[in-house]
Formats: sequence, C-alpha cells, structure tokens
Amino acid sequence: MQARARQMLDVTVSIWIFAGAFVFFEPSPYELAFIAVLLLAGAADIGLFRSTFGILAILVGFLPFALIGVFQVRHAAIADAMIFSLVTVFLLMTSYVVANYVAEATAQRMRVVMLAYTATAVIAALIGTLAYLGLLPGAELFMLYGRAKAMFKDPNVFGPFLILPAMFALQRVLLGSPRQQVLGALVYAVLFIGIFLSFSRGAWGSFAAASLIVLALCFFLEANARDKLRIVILVLIGALGLVIALAGLLSLPAVADLFEVRTQAQAYDQGETGRFGRQGYAFALALENPFGIGPFEFPNLRIMEDPHNVYVTVLLSYGWGGGALYYLLVGLTLWRAFKGLLRRSPYRLMMIPLFATFSMLVLQSAIIDTDHWRHWFLLVGLIWGISAAIGMDQRRTAPRSQMLT
Repeated sequence: MQARARQMLDVTVSIWIFAGAFVFFEPSPYELAFIAVLLLAGAADIGLFRSTFGILAILVGFLPFALIGVFQVRHAAIADAMIFSLVTVFLLMTSYVVANYVAEATAQRMRVVMLAYTATAVIAALIGTLAYLGLLPGAELFMLYGRAKAMFKDPNVFGPFLILPAMFALQRVLLGSPRQQVLGALVYAVLFIGIFLSFSRGAWGSFAAASLIVLALCFFLEANARDKLRIVILVLIGALGLVIALAGLLSLPAVADLFEVRTQAQAYDQGETGRFGRQGYAFALALENPFGIGPFEFPNLRIMEDPHNVYVTVLLSYGWGGGALYYLLVGLTLWRAFKGLLRRSPYRLMMIPLFATFSMLVLQSAIIDTDHWRHWFLLVGLIWGISAAIGMDQRRTAPRSQMLT
C-alpha cells in the first residue's frame, strides 16, 4: 500500500499544481486536489525533515491568533471570517507539505512540480492572450476591465502567477542545452505576453526585476567563461526580441490606449481614501487593536475598501501575534533563500528563480493583498524544501542537466 501510494503521489502532486491556474470558484480544484495529496503523503510516509519544522511551528503558533481574530468582527459575518482564517491555515499547511515533499527527492520532485506549473501557466497565458485578442469563444469570461485574467478572478493575480515558470524558463535559456534554450525561449515569450496583457503594474515590475536578478545570479554564480559570453549574446538578442514583441503589441490601438492609462498615476492610489491613505489609516487602526479587528471588517469602517497591503492586513485580521508570525515566515523564507545562494550546491540552480520571484512578491505585497495567493505559499514551501536539500546534500556540483528544471 505504501509503495502504491508513493507511485501515485507524484501524479497527484502534478494534478494539484496544475489546478493552481483554475480558480473561477472556491473551493477551487487546487484545494480539493491538495486533500488527495495530503492523504497520499500520509499513506506514502514521506519524510518529515527537521529543517522544515519552522513552518509547522509557525502554523501551530498562528492558529490561536487566527481564531481570536475571528471573534473580533462586529459587522462582518463570523462564518465568513472563520472560513477566511481557516483558508490561511490551510495554505500554510500546503507550504509545509510541499517543503517536505521536495526535500526528500529534490531533483525528481522539483521537476514534477515545475513541469506541472509551467504547463498550466502556459495554458493560462495562451487563454488570456487569445481572449484579449478576441480569438476565443466566450472571451469575456477570461477578461476583467479590459485586461486578461484567464481562469483567475483578478488580472493582478493572473500576472504574478506566471512569473515563477518564466524565471525557470529564462534560466534554461541562459544555461541550458540548445534544445532547452529553444523551449525556454518559447515559454518565456508566451508568459511575457500573458503578463503584459494582464496590465498589472506590479506584475510588470516584478517580472522585469526578477528577470534581472536571475540574469545576474546565473552570470556571477553559475556561469563559466563560455557561458558568460553566450549569456551576453543571448541577452542582446533577447532584449531585441522583447522590444519587437512589445512594439507589436503596442501597435494594437486597444493595447496602446490601456497601456497609456496603466502607466499613469491612478486616481485610486491618491488622497486620504486612496491606496496609500487607506494603508496609513489601517496601520494606525492595527496599532490600537492588539487582537486585530478580524477578517473583512476594515471595509465596513470609515473607508469602504481594503488597504491592499498584506503587512497591514495581517495585523488587522490576526492581531499583533498573528502578524508577527507572518512577518517571521517572510523573513525566515527570505533568509533561507539568500543563504542557499551563498553556498555552492547542485540545488543553487533551483534556488535562483525561487529567490528572484519570491523577493519581488515580498515587495509587491506592500501594495496588494497576497495572503491568500496559492502560488505565494507554494513558493515558500519550495524555498524551504530546496534549503533543506542544500543542508543535507554535501555535494558542491552535479551535472547541470539534472538540476535545470
């Protein structure tokens, strides 16, 4: 039974990760598939590693603060607040499970995860692009406010979701074999177009900055002399290709008009009730309420919209204790990723795209609520899993073909 569960686990994980792009409704297929993963992981008796225990400790410590926050609500429904808090706990559990899953058989299982993630991201990007161009029946289902969103509820989630597989594709372009370079370039181009058509300014900035980080880290940490020359040539060719692609997109009047609007200062960012004004008011309110005010409560107060800053939102929803544990999780994850880059290891190649993507998400979280983004918690789990593998495997090198996922 255990052997059969282990055989089924990789397939079920692939289905679970693939389902991450289909969130038309909740609970989504992602949540339902994870339950199957959890049951199979228990039946397969996957290893639980001491180096991933920090996520479990944070999850256990977070639970009472999340429950206390639920009963602080005055206007929102307690049932809705309870579901919101339990979803956060559920997503923390996904981080812990995927960290242990990846730590146990790292190269093989990272390939499983990233193949499924890349496949679903490419499909989502193609659907979003075709819908935007009006080439897909029922295109309005995959659009919102004139922006591509594919199977997501919001373009601002769709765009960032595509960044991690784009970074792994970029790494294959820079360091892979000719076949990997061609496939990587195609994936990167498709995802670039999808991110652009989401018209998410946060996704645009994160994609550009993460690409530069991957480029720099691959150049200085992993490339030999021949690789460096190749990278310089590829960067020049790739930059030209992206400029041509961008020019082609901007030649479409609808794209050009929306691009102009999105690159200007938005009215909802300004003033006392704008994004940053709300954040200041919300932070002051959080300091006055050590136990928080509960999920969904802030929009019922003086300002009828969320602060769109996850570092303030967690204080309001879960109080000072829950907020501190969330900050601890972010800080420890960044530290583990950074420490993984400092050590020469076969798994450093896998850590480079994870670090680049997660560090940008940490910054983006200051202007948008990412506390229920499924791929945010997946990233946390992958970073902890790779970090555990780096600590356990004393090898300094391994064939690059085994480590490029």
